Amino acid sequence: MELLKLEHIFLSYHTPGGETPALQDVSFSLEQGEFAAIVGPSGCGKSTILNLIDRLLPPESGNIFIEGKPLADSHLNIGYMLQKDHLFEWRTIYSNVLLGLEIQHKLTPENRARVEDMLEAYGLAPFRNARPSELSGGMRQRAALIRTLALDPALLLLDEPFSALDYQTRLHVADDIGQIIRRERKTALLVTHDISEAISMADRVIILSPRPARVRRIVPVSLSIPERTPMRSREAPEFKTYFNLIWKELNSHEGD
Repeated sequence: MELLKLEHIFLSYHTPGGETPALQDVSFSLEQGEFAAIVGPSGCGKSTILNLIDRLLPPESGNIFIEGKPLADSHLNIGYMLQKDHLFEWRTIYSNVLLGLEIQHKLTPENRARVEDMLEAYGLAPFRNARPSELSGGMRQRAALIRTLALDPALLLLDEPFSALDYQTRLHVADDIGQIIRRERKTALLVTHDISEAISMADRVIILSPRPARVRRIVPVSLSIPERTPMRSREAPEFKTYFNLIWKELNSHEGD
């Protein structure tokens, strides 16, 4: 079933200095349970697309549909995970992961039990009373994901959530979070500058042109490895072929 559809989206930013086109006729869709990644040159509008889907910006023209309904008419919960974890130091990890439920007045026994289960399943139960500064960057990102998942979003938007981590930690955290999202059977859209990250995590990679962004190409990713995880994906024989294909697509249009 099609969960998300963007149809002929246009957007420009307006300032006293003039108009800057950001998105030009962007169209793509996500199926229920699919994990897609968006890659493109810096400043091309990748995060802008997430902001449109999360209703933080309206498109100038075009339509966004959730489960076939216009975005404005949909009540489906959308989770948004940012580059920074935004955990509050004055709250424990447990109270941080409950924050979204608290704000939305959804601190039911069932939701509390679900948070407890996720803390246990994803290795954070022993740190429930710790402060964020006592955790590693990877553990903090896991806590941020649990906080997002606690609201049971139908769609997860991930805006470079690993970019603040060092390379080795980034690999492990991407592997952790990728597996968690698959286990929770969430539909996800990841924005990243990292081609390897996109291939290792996604079912499809959406390649954008330089600004104003257009969809250059959508690459389905099929890797011949059993029990695929982000870390194992990097060992697949097809991985290098996908990397070279996406690299060439991105770099052959740098002057556009």
